[in-house]
Amino acid sequence: MAKDVEVAERGSFSTKDYHDPPPAPLVDAEELTQWSFYRALIAEYIATLLFLYITVLTVIGYKSQTDPNLKADPCDGVGILGIAWAFGGMIFVLVYCTAGISGGHINPAVTFGLFLARKVSLTRAVLYMVAQCLGAISGVGLVKAFQKSYYIRYGGGANKLADGYSTGVGLGAEIIGTFVLVYTVFSATDPKRSARDSHVPVLAPLPIGFAVFVVHLATIPITGTGINPARSLGAAVIYNQDKAWDDQWIFWVGPFIGAAIAAFYHQFILRAGAVKALSSFRSNPSV
Repeated sequence: MAKDVEVAERGSFSTKDYHDPPPAPLVDAEELTQWSFYRALIAEYIATLLFLYITVLTVIGYKSQTDPNLKADPCDGVGILGIAWAFGGMIFVLVYCTAGISGGHINPAVTFGLFLARKVSLTRAVLYMVAQCLGAISGVGLVKAFQKSYYIRYGGGANKLADGYSTGVGLGAEIIGTFVLVYTVFSATDPKRSARDSHVPVLAPLPIGFAVFVVHLATIPITGTGINPARSLGAAVIYNQDKAWDDQWIFWVGPFIGAAIAAFYHQFILRAGAVKALSSFRSNPSV
């Protein structure tokens, strides 16, 4: 019978047996009776609120510092590099703070990818997405409440397809960008890595934050970088302009496709999930 056990040895380091954790149930009603579940929802809500508050403020601040109507120097402000650092840095900080409570998703696309990989139940996935979207709306709402004139004047941090780019280019940018992020999440949190490379310290929030950073560098000029449907929805709801709503579907379809591809690639190609399932099927005499 096939065994899902892999033994890793690295020089003089101790050997550890690795077992895949069992898949999460599709629907887990028992979660709804546990305080830890609601604590995780609160953590996702607050983390997404803080994420949108800081990052949208950064975007608006940069646009105000470089506004040609105010005869501002276009080289002033944090620039695209600074905006990318704000997004990546906040993800690093917030994932570090919430990973032990909720898993630190802060993104419906990440939650969707983990659901497809059977890391979380459908119940948890749906309510996480609701909490994330509400947190995003609240975070952008705070920005508008504190800086209403700047918020309206400088676009509210809403994601929109930039002029000169086709819908296909924008959708492709969101798919590939989200693939990079979710693939990094799977790799950085893989329990097999912990068992195999226990002598190598890996701080999971760091590569995840860097993934967000580099994706923003590449795609800010195209879509403003979504890769997070809650981030795009929160800005669109509060800004509430036609262009933001017209392009909104790109920032849901693209990230969900990218997350699904990343989940399939990691689970069935890199982790050889398809091969293991086939081997188990062939070695089971009762089938």
